[in-house]
Amino acid sequence: MDKQAGIFPTFFLSGFECSTFSWKDQGRRDVAGETKHQKHLQEDYALLRSLGIAVAREGIPWPFVDHAGSYDFGGLDPVIEAMNSCRILPIWDLCHYGYPEDTDPFADDFAERFARYCRAAAEYVIPRTQGPHFFTPINEITFFSFMGGEWGWVPPFKKTKEDRFRLRVALCNAAIAGVKAIREVDPEARMVQIDPLIQIVAPEDRPDLADEARHETYTDTFMAWDILAGREHPELGGSPEILDIVGVNCYAFGQMEYAEQGPHQAMAPHDERIVPLCDLLAFAWERYGRPMIIAETSGLGDGRTAWLDDVMQESLAAVARGIELHGVCLFPAVDMPNWHTNAWLHNGICDLVEDGDDLKRVPFEPYVQALRNWQKRLNRVTELDEDPFSDPVDLNDIVKAAKELQMQPDKNWH
Repeated sequence: MDKQAGIFPTFFLSGFECSTFSWKDQGRRDVAGETKHQKHLQEDYALLRSLGIAVAREGIPWPFVDHAGSYDFGGLDPVIEAMNSCRILPIWDLCHYGYPEDTDPFADDFAERFARYCRAAAEYVIPRTQGPHFFTPINEITFFSFMGGEWGWVPPFKKTKEDRFRLRVALCNAAIAGVKAIREVDPEARMVQIDPLIQIVAPEDRPDLADEARHETYTDTFMAWDILAGREHPELGGSPEILDIVGVNCYAFGQMEYAEQGPHQAMAPHDERIVPLCDLLAFAWERYGRPMIIAETSGLGDGRTAWLDDVMQESLAAVARGIELHGVCLFPAVDMPNWHTNAWLHNGICDLVEDGDDLKRVPFEPYVQALRNWQKRLNRVTELDEDPFSDPVDLNDIVKAAKELQMQPDKNWH
C-alpha cells in the first residue's frame, strides 16, 4: 500500500495552556506564567521528546508583545531555543482569549490591528523554527464569544446573545485577516482552526427547548468554522483554505443540557442522551471534508487514563468510517489551574506539585502508560529520533489499526 503522508511528524500532539485574558475582577492573567512553563521550558519540551511527541501548541501572548502596534518578541527566544533543541514543532497560538487593552474587537480597525500583529509574529518565528509552520490565529472563537459576549467572564465583558453573535463575527473577520497576513510571509503556512465539538440536549423537564438545543448543536457550534470556510458571511473572505485544518476540542463536559441563562450544564456519566464522540467527529468531517485533529482532550484526576482510552476508541471508530484524522492532542502537557477557583485541575500529562516557590513536574504514570499502549497499537514511535520531522505519520498505519482493532462507538465516553 502506498504511503499516505500525514500533516504532522507524530500522531500524538500536546501543548501548554497559554490564556492571557483579563478574568472578571482579577485583572490580566498569564496562565503559562502561573504554571511556570517559562522557567521549565527545556524540561517541558524534553518531556514531550521522551514521550514520542514532536508537536506542541505554544502561545504567543498578544497582550504582552504588542505595545500600541510596536512589537517585542524577545520573550519567545527561550521558547524557540527549547523547542529547537528538543526538535518539537510548534503550533503557534496567536490569540488565546486575550487581546491588548488598547484594542476593541468591535472597532473598525480591530481586524487590521490583528493582521499586522500576525504578520509580525510570523516574520519573527518562521525564520527561527523549522518548517512546516502551523498557526492558530484565534483559539476557540465560539467559546471565546460566549465568555466575552454573553457570560461576561472576559473582555469585552458583554452579557447578551446579540453581543455574542457580534463578537463571533468580529473574531472571525480578524482571524481571516490574520491568515492572509501570515501567508504573505509563508504561503505554505498551515492553519489549525480550533473550537469545541459539543452536543446540547433539552432538559428532560423542558422538551420545549429541543429546537434551541438542536440549533446550538448543529448550527451555532459550527458557525465560526462556517464563516472561516466561506459558507457564511462570504463577504469576510473565508474559504476552505483559510479553514484549513479543523481542530476539535473534546471534553466530557462537552455534552450538556441546554440552559436559557448562563453556561449549559454537563450531563452526568452514562446519561442515555450522550452521543458517541465518533458520531460528532463524523458530522464535522462530513460538513467540511477538511483534515482534522483532536486539538485538545483530557480527563481529570484518576480518570485521565480511561478518558484517553475512550477518546482513542471513538477516534479509531471514526477513522474506520473514513474521516481523515491527523492527530490527537493530549492537552495540557502540564497541569493548569481552574479559571474560577485557581485549584489545580489535574488534567495534564504531568501534575504540578509545589516545591518551595517552584512547581515540580510529576508525570501521572497511568496516563503515560496509556499513551505508550496506544503508540504501540498504532505503530507509533515512543521516543523521538534525531530528526523526527523527516518522516511524517503514515496515515495508513492509523487506518490499519482502526480496521484491525474494530473499535465500536458507544455512549459511555465519560
